[in-house]
Amino acid sequence: MTSPLLRVNDLRTYFDSSAGMIRAVDGVDFEIASGKVLGIVGESGCGKSVTALSVMRLVPNPPGKIVSGEVFFKGEDLLKYSESQMRSVRGKQIAMIFQEPMTSLNPVLTIGEQIGEMLRVHLKLSRRAASSRAAALLDTVGIPSPSQRLKDYPHQLSGGMCQRVMIAMAISCEPDLIFADEPTTALDVTIQAQILTLLTRLKERMGLALILITHDLGIIAEVADEVAVMYAGKVVERAPTAAIFADSRHPYTQGLLASLPSSAKPGERLRAIPGSVPRPHELPKGCRFTTRCALAFDRCPYEEPPLMERARHHWAACWLEKPILNRT
Repeated sequence: MTSPLLRVNDLRTYFDSSAGMIRAVDGVDFEIASGKVLGIVGESGCGKSVTALSVMRLVPNPPGKIVSGEVFFKGEDLLKYSESQMRSVRGKQIAMIFQEPMTSLNPVLTIGEQIGEMLRVHLKLSRRAASSRAAALLDTVGIPSPSQRLKDYPHQLSGGMCQRVMIAMAISCEPDLIFADEPTTALDVTIQAQILTLLTRLKERMGLALILITHDLGIIAEVADEVAVMYAGKVVERAPTAAIFADSRHPYTQGLLASLPSSAKPGERLRAIPGSVPRPHELPKGCRFTTRCALAFDRCPYEEPPLMERARHHWAACWLEKPILNRT
């Protein structure tokens, strides 16, 4: 079997706060091969974005710190790299599309200056060559009149255009892996579809791996090959996308699926997962989903379940072999 491009083992990233230690990422495991799409899904605050920032070694310290784990990229542990080594990886080999394009772009620099800087730093291109390549990149991501747009500032572009600029910057150095953190959140439905189509087309054309971070299971169903479901800092289920939707093995995943509009019968109200996510500095001793789980039993509040393989290539962190929520 081909070795994964990226393999994350027992990653833990904690933050100091006035309320106590926050275990934002607390023992996360996943992997992805070249040319594949991994969807990381979960509620806001579950650790999705911090996981990506940890892989990129962009967690602000203080207050945050990667306390343990392994992040193997092309067989080498990025957590052992020096900062200068990581600078050669970021942007060139691993890129990231951030959640808010309007705030991720520098408002006082033109689009051409921002893309050109990456090309000059990582590919050592001249200013003229960088400008030419920047225009070609804007054309690739579907921005009309690319040479003219290079002279524009971010505020002169729409949200969808800014997101396309962010994608152009991410692919500018032809990386092996891209993290896309909620890339369609601030966009209307039509533009969302265009951005997803663009990301999928670029992935297929360039053969890169894509990790798509989102809370939208509809997006996951459309583009992901595999899904990692996160809850309160941990991956609670990981499986091929088809298996997640057809045969989910964790009550939290089942609750997410039951809350989708497509799961409700005509005239039936959408189902919500009861309760709320535990405070990050007050996590339960056992399973973190215990207080919201209709299937919890005496073992759950006291013993945390590991991620166990319940079927071929299907892992779930639940003591029950095959939990089935009553959806009637």
